[in-house]
Amino acid sequence: MNNVRTVSDTKRTFYTLHTRPINSIYRRVVEELMVEMHLLSVNVDFRYDPFYALGVVTSFNRFMQGYRPESDKESIFDAICRANEADPQQYRQAAERLLHLAKSMSPQALISWLGQKHFVPEFTDLQDAVRAIATNPKFKYSRLFAIGLFSLLELSDPALVKDEARRTEALTQICQGLNLPEDKLSKDLELYLSNLEKMAQALIAMEDALKAERKKREEREQAKAIARSTSQTDTPDGFSA
Repeated sequence: MNNVRTVSDTKRTFYTLHTRPINSIYRRVVEELMVEMHLLSVNVDFRYDPFYALGVVTSFNRFMQGYRPESDKESIFDAICRANEADPQQYRQAAERLLHLAKSMSPQALISWLGQKHFVPEFTDLQDAVRAIATNPKFKYSRLFAIGLFSLLELSDPALVKDEARRTEALTQICQGLNLPEDKLSKDLELYLSNLEKMAQALIAMEDALKAERKKREEREQAKAIARSTSQTDTPDGFSA
């Protein structure tokens, strides 16, 4: 009998691998990504693919922007992957290859490639991954997979993803070619973009609060310095020569 890992098992492993405290504003991001990966990994229909890997890497990088200390980010990402029995280097390499492919193609060629209408012989392994997704009736779609696809479009043509009509048309072609649930994918991406905006606003608010605190601290230090200077210049009365 196989024992399926629990969410608690995964979290426990993570905090064993990454022992430094995580800044409070980012803790929810880390745990949500870790749990999302866990729930997928224990699903019988889930199969790793490079687009999912790109979604994991992109989601982590985008939501962890501004994290301090910067040097902890690699350790956190590695621990998230390893806690889910995944190889962080495999995820990074898969993401890099897909991004390299996106940079080498025009936006329309990329859309056609993802929609199974255009083939790129020098990326046969990625081509095989696209075909496997399209022909798998039990393919386990996920939000992270959708983010991976979106990241390719965003890199290929930033203007396209900002134009709702063009973005919808592109996603329709891709979903038809890969047999993906278009409505669900669109909603997941809308939520993703909304959460990115909320995170950006939270970071601005946090930075404003830190600046305000620094200003108050500086004002208190200045007031103390003035008080010390005043007390040192005062001379005692009542003495005669």
